[in-house]
Amino acid sequence: MEIVKGFPSTMQDDYQLNVINIIKHGVRNFEKQQIVCKAGDRMFRYTYLDAYRRICRLAGALKKLGVEVGDRIGVMDWNSHRNFEMYYGIPGCGAVMVLMNLRLSPPDLSYVVNHSETKLVAVDETLLPLVEAIAPLCKTVKGYIVITDKPLSEVKTALRPLYSYEELLAAAPDDYDWPHMDEKSACAACYTTGTTGRPKGVYYSHRSTYLHAMAVGANGQLAPWDCWFQLVPMFHAMGWGGPYIVTMVGAKFVLPGMYNLARLDLLAELMIQEGVTMSAGAPALLMPMLEYIRKLDRKPDLSGARLLSGATEPPLGMMKDYLALTGAEIIHAYGATETSPMTSINRLKPWLKEQMSEEERWDLRRKQGYVVTGLDVALLDPAGQEVARDGKAVGEFCIRGPWITGSYYNPEGPILQFTEDGFWRSGDAGSMDSEGYLKITDRVKDIIKSGGEWISSVDMENALMSHPAVLEATVIGVRHPKWEERPLALVVLREEARGKTGKQDLLDHLGKAFAKWQLPDEMLFVDGFAKTSVGKTDKKILRVQYEGAYTKD
Repeated sequence: MEIVKGFPSTMQDDYQLNVINIIKHGVRNFEKQQIVCKAGDRMFRYTYLDAYRRICRLAGALKKLGVEVGDRIGVMDWNSHRNFEMYYGIPGCGAVMVLMNLRLSPPDLSYVVNHSETKLVAVDETLLPLVEAIAPLCKTVKGYIVITDKPLSEVKTALRPLYSYEELLAAAPDDYDWPHMDEKSACAACYTTGTTGRPKGVYYSHRSTYLHAMAVGANGQLAPWDCWFQLVPMFHAMGWGGPYIVTMVGAKFVLPGMYNLARLDLLAELMIQEGVTMSAGAPALLMPMLEYIRKLDRKPDLSGARLLSGATEPPLGMMKDYLALTGAEIIHAYGATETSPMTSINRLKPWLKEQMSEEERWDLRRKQGYVVTGLDVALLDPAGQEVARDGKAVGEFCIRGPWITGSYYNPEGPILQFTEDGFWRSGDAGSMDSEGYLKITDRVKDIIKSGGEWISSVDMENALMSHPAVLEATVIGVRHPKWEERPLALVVLREEARGKTGKQDLLDHLGKAFAKWQLPDEMLFVDGFAKTSVGKTDKKILRVQYEGAYTKD
């Protein structure tokens, strides 16, 4: 892309967009704003100013341990206030925060540590077994910082050398002379989940992180009177930017600490208790929360709350039920680890609100939305040519811009995910309508080609999940001796529907939206199916598991 230089400006264009300035300015403007964290059975509360003092101490402690500019520091923690501190203290002192996905397998996790050449690992005490399992394989780690309230002498682990996060902070000064980092320097790294090959390193710059926070804050209309609930794991795609977005606008920040899907009651209680008005999460988390809410005699009042939903298309029934039962609005957004992650958001444009019926508005909400200002978009066919933006023609969604990765760090083997003119290829196939709303129809590799015609597994999955008896559903393409591929549906029924709802009931339901030839030849009722480390259905595994469904004698 050719850069054309015009007449010189008089602006301070060399002022660097550093991550540490987000918290510095946040403290200047909103020092009394609260940060709240669920810590075991108690609630931990402190202010932006309290957090900033500890962030300064953290940076001083890391310097004392010999951390230098450019060193990589691994972080394996829950959504905690200490993790929030590391989000600023590590990149603020010039190091790179490597977010370690605690759901990765030991081979992949050790690969991430070695590939990034991580020097120190900060790990919550409850996660020590995961780090102990990979420690013998990690060649570059020089020490471990354990995150605990216990004295170090009471922590049982063979990891050495071992430091206490709290003891390090207690011995460090309250202030720190922050370096003026080049905004193009890496501030943090996340690794893709490795569903195809080894995990790939995405290294976010200070500049990209700063601009992404501004974009989400603006498009999410976040303000100081809002309360953001950090549902997205902070190891996943930079926690979707939560720790930076809230501090930039001065909102209250609520962290659930350690949580799991077995205790959704705690998450729901926390949302109500703290007055949450905004959050973000994948349907894999939002749907089980909705199931919990359904069973409550008294439904929580979340009127006015906006819940960004990404990773996979949120079922229409889920969006409707959240609004009806709680008053919360589900807002579809789209992105990936490589995109920081926000690329698009689905907000209803004012003129469309006037033109559309209620049913049409709900149908529009299923789309991934319009690409946010600041990013370029292309929909390319297999020959690399742009397809028509008519809401029908399908192409691969490609994106470029200031918070989109332009490469992977030291990749293994050839990388085919970038076009010659710098677009990142998402691997998602979709269309774009005349208003600019993107609709992902499938992963490129997941589109089902049957008898020369295409069938969208995403649309079929959502049609299945709109049936009141269906809790979860996925559709995969399976080899067929006559039609090349045919769809195979895997369905998890709600407990109360088991034994009452059958295959024909669901085929009749699908028949309202799909032609007869598109309907799956087989539908299997299962208790669950394979998921990736970030909660997406792992269709790669399912295709192997069911590859002979239509070819067996």
